[in-house]
Amino acid sequence: MGGVEGTMKISARNVFKGKVKKITAGAVNSEVTIELPGGLEITSIITRPSVGRLGLKKGTTAYAVVKASSVLIAVD
Repeated sequence: MGGVEGTMKISARNVFKGKVKKITAGAVNSEVTIELPGGLEITSIITRPSVGRLGLKKGTTAYAVVKASSVLIAVD
């Protein structure tokens, strides 16, 4: 379990550091896409106030933190 920005510690084991590639604002929520090293992208939907509180802008370094009790896998 690693620290985020040196001081914050979290229980999630899946923390991905990248840069904000795109923010698409909606009426209530915003879609935030983070580009990881190697070009992979993770997209999350968060509230518009959270975008402002976190100071997110294109190019900002940010972390995608994934904590889930299950991951589903499907095939055709």
